[in-house]
Amino acid sequence: MPTDVPAGSAGPPARTDVSAALLGGKTFRSLSEQTLSPKEEQFERGRQTLGLFLAPAVAVVFALLPVPMDRTQQLLAAVLLAVIILWICEPVPIPVGGLLGVAAIVLLGIAPAGDVLAPFGSTTIFTFIGAFILAQAMLKHGIAQRLAYAVLSFPGVAKSTYRVIVAFGVITCILSAFLSNTATVAMLMPTALGILAVIAELLQDRGVVKPDFDPLRLRLGAALMLMLAYGASVGGLLTPVGSPPNLIGRGLIEEATGERISFAQWIATAAPLCLAMFVVLALLMFLLNKPEIRRLEGVEEYIRKQKALQGRMSRAEVNTLIAFAMTVCLWLLPAAASLVWGTDSAIYNFLDDRLDEGIVAVLGASLLFILPTNWKERRATLTWTDAARIDWGTIILFGTGIIFGSLLSATGLARTIGTAASQNLNVTNIVAITAFAAVLAVLISETTSNTASAAVVVPIVIPLCQAMGVDPMVPALAATFAASFGFMLPVSTPQNAIVYGSGCVPITRMIRTGIAFDVIGALLIIGIIPVMVAATGIGR
Repeated sequence: MPTDVPAGSAGPPARTDVSAALLGGKTFRSLSEQTLSPKEEQFERGRQTLGLFLAPAVAVVFALLPVPMDRTQQLLAAVLLAVIILWICEPVPIPVGGLLGVAAIVLLGIAPAGDVLAPFGSTTIFTFIGAFILAQAMLKHGIAQRLAYAVLSFPGVAKSTYRVIVAFGVITCILSAFLSNTATVAMLMPTALGILAVIAELLQDRGVVKPDFDPLRLRLGAALMLMLAYGASVGGLLTPVGSPPNLIGRGLIEEATGERISFAQWIATAAPLCLAMFVVLALLMFLLNKPEIRRLEGVEEYIRKQKALQGRMSRAEVNTLIAFAMTVCLWLLPAAASLVWGTDSAIYNFLDDRLDEGIVAVLGASLLFILPTNWKERRATLTWTDAARIDWGTIILFGTGIIFGSLLSATGLARTIGTAASQNLNVTNIVAITAFAAVLAVLISETTSNTASAAVVVPIVIPLCQAMGVDPMVPALAATFAASFGFMLPVSTPQNAIVYGSGCVPITRMIRTGIAFDVIGALLIIGIIPVMVAATGIGR
């Protein structure tokens, strides 16, 4: 059977050690930990050096230009331009770029320190912290692997490469709806590589590939790894806590409009989009990365062995699931009350006022430090050392993004930008604004983090809508969802970097598949979000 799997290097052994090639060393690596080619290293150094000098230069030049805006707006715009350059070129870590911008705002007298730093006390910050701690517990105690083997052991799933790949996509989507996309992919990577090793040996035994083949260059492996990365991005759209851009965008929208978007409203709006994107993702994956084999043998036995090794659920796993389930139930309880008693009832108002999402998140996370795994030793499910490993950089970046968004509004710079955009870009109606928002967010997310993309684009889109006298809800939500895109490059999202670092995904395959998914995903956002906002009454 013909295959595009390249032959190995000169003088290989008669049979490739498939398991060692796939599972040896780290299970995943961030982009900075990968062994880059000389050209990639040169590009990265050039990008960082450019940003280090370009950011302050652009800020100084813009601050001195004669522009039609007051001095406060001009200084804020100069700082924001510098921060965007730092976020794109990454001469310093992205959260540090945001902190430098916050410091510059105070030092230049744009706003007092107390007002500038107030967003760090936002309820969304505590939602982040609680959700990240819950994710850390699931990572530590292997909840994702147990779920993966449970789904893969369903009758017939492990007999087909197509079903295995789709099953991994479903698992990733479900987990990333509530956990960090990066943590989800990191947790599932060892399981995926183990199954890929079994399939690769099967290909070799059947003679589908040459004896000296490189198992890291299977189309099947690329499809499986990309399904993990892209599936996490798709699933992350489903809930407000599924991805940092969701919380950032929702916070900016609520601040600008004064309308609250409930947990249930978000899910109802995002669910059809997630479903449509997953169907498109599966079709694209099999069209562009067609597996070398369809029918499988031996994978079911491998899964049975792995499940047997897991044994019964540990006390720590049970405690983690209890804390997680309690958190999700409390998040959804106000919505359930509204369905039963209505939004005007005393019960709904009581629950809605008391069950703040941030408080619920930290309450659920706190349970992990109370529920014991060994009462005699006073050992809890999670230690503070474990909790301290959460992604504090994302939390800092969220705070800085909210700071820039609020200052854009307070200084009037946002309205100035919106008015100029509507006049110069010929954006004259809500459909055009929605398309502009989605495309801009996708483009920015390809070159910088999706969190930074939301922090940049949403504050521009909202005043653009206000300048035209249209409701910003649909365009701002479109920008928020599109900010989680960025499927084309390893640097676009951390999960892209993880699967690229596995060695199973050539950069050309990622670019080809990512471009197609970017374009179709943007079209789905533009078409589905307006319909679902109208259907769910979100923001009203």
